[in-house]
Amino acid sequence: MKKFLFLILFIVGLWVALTNFKGLATQGQYDSIIVNFREDVSTTTLSQEIEAIANQYKTATSLNSVYAIDEHIYTLSGDKTLLDSLQNSSLKEYVDYIEPNYIYHTLEAPNDPEYSQQWNLHNIHVERAWEETKGEGITVAVIDTGVSRVPDLRQTEFVAGYDFVNDRNDARDDNGHGTHVAGTIAQSTNNNYGVAGVAYHAKIMPLKVLAAQGGGTVADIADAIRFAADNGADIINMSLGGGGESQVMKDAIDYAYDKGVVIIAAAGNSNQNAASYPARYPKVISVSALDPAGKKAPYSNYGAGVDISAPGGSESGKILQETIDPSTGNPVFMGFQGTSMAAPHVAGVAALIEASGVKKPEEVLAVLKQSSRKVEEDTFNYYGAGQLDAGEAVKLALKGQITVRDFFRWLRDSGYLNPRFWIDGGVVALLPKLLMVLGSYLLAFLLRNYFPFSFTIPFNWGLVLGSSGLFFLQGIYIFDLPQWPFRVMGSSLPELANSIQGTTLLNPFLASVLVPFVLVVILLGHRDWKWFAIGTSLGVAACLTVHAVMSPTVWAMSSLNLSRAFLGVNAFLCIGLACLASKKS
Repeated sequence: MKKFLFLILFIVGLWVALTNFKGLATQGQYDSIIVNFREDVSTTTLSQEIEAIANQYKTATSLNSVYAIDEHIYTLSGDKTLLDSLQNSSLKEYVDYIEPNYIYHTLEAPNDPEYSQQWNLHNIHVERAWEETKGEGITVAVIDTGVSRVPDLRQTEFVAGYDFVNDRNDARDDNGHGTHVAGTIAQSTNNNYGVAGVAYHAKIMPLKVLAAQGGGTVADIADAIRFAADNGADIINMSLGGGGESQVMKDAIDYAYDKGVVIIAAAGNSNQNAASYPARYPKVISVSALDPAGKKAPYSNYGAGVDISAPGGSESGKILQETIDPSTGNPVFMGFQGTSMAAPHVAGVAALIEASGVKKPEEVLAVLKQSSRKVEEDTFNYYGAGQLDAGEAVKLALKGQITVRDFFRWLRDSGYLNPRFWIDGGVVALLPKLLMVLGSYLLAFLLRNYFPFSFTIPFNWGLVLGSSGLFFLQGIYIFDLPQWPFRVMGSSLPELANSIQGTTLLNPFLASVLVPFVLVVILLGHRDWKWFAIGTSLGVAACLTVHAVMSPTVWAMSSLNLSRAFLGVNAFLCIGLACLASKKS
């Protein structure tokens, strides 16, 4: 009997706990409802059902925005009672889902204006990243309260956006939050005014979804996400959030992600053990906030869903950008704090990563995580993969790539950027190679009237590899890779020993008719590749001729005249070998 009573009490207690459990994330507030009709519902049926809702529930149903036409997303005013009625009505056979139109808010923690240095940019080592890229060619959509062109954003490039709150093209800010966020991403820099932005050559797409009071619906936010994806945004920043999971939001995020858009959102400012929505969705990069000391900011959410941490500020040091004073609309420099301020740091670094050549969302996330500064003891997942590091992120994104900076460094070190390039220095290195490859083709053209040379792909490769090799490869530098393969591929056959041994003396076995003769013997019976051997023989002849004229130095030969004679005789023998081989073709 006691065991039976205990079991009953346990079940009752469990039922009470479950009915009062609100989940790890807050449940959110709403005063309207989303009705997403199926796309296969006819226009007639759609009109009938909308009219039926108006008649039965005495409330108007309207298309959320002009950008929701194809998705059939409608909204109507209502509370939980109306939501339950709609979800249990016959309407459900015509819809994909009916859900609350949750209201999300800006995630800026309360603060007062103050001036401070941009410790945040120094903390993420952005100066190192700027050595390679400033975000050129990347568009970042700022889904927020809008963006106003304050003086320190006038040199920043903008693309067309939209105001989903007022359904108009002008997406200017009437709150200050969105402009501040845009400033962190791409504040005009090196303009002798104000402060800097992370990726200041990136473009900003302003999308207003939050009203002057800082609130907006998930339907508007979802429309803005789709707008960004359809209009060329590479990255989406959402410094906003709230409680309540939304299918319309998830669908929009999936849509943008599938189109290759990187989506970043603030984790939330409730100091809770879970990120808020939309940061909580798996395809969104969720950002928690750091204070100036690199510790978790007191307000920042943490734990489930957090992917990475970035500077968000605190009372000991806020994030300074130029924005607008919402009471006057005038530009003003203000220090904000919040995960809203942390997210755009990651969005800016994502723009630097994409400008470095890494484009896919999953690859951008991998670079962000792998390059972050790890925090060893992080039991509650305050920091996700670690603390944002722009310098390391760009370095990792560029690994294995030849950058413009590397190329110009090579040109400079080789003397090719020297004003005296055409009379000394670089010309000494470049001219012989050009003469070798041009000479091989000239030989082929002169001899084709007497012997049946065919300019096939193998023949062309033989001419190039026998004469000059892929000489431009010798100047390539790739991070963390040995350079000898490029020196070898950049050398002709007679010069291989020079590249491997690092000497200026030609090897008499390679700088002779010997290698072309062996190739002809091996390949003469092959229909196509015999032309490679013939081309190689002519290429080697051109290479030896140029060396005989410009630098006749052969190993074990005591005088230049002897070396010149050796190279000349072997060049003549290579030409004869090519003619004999082609005659037998």
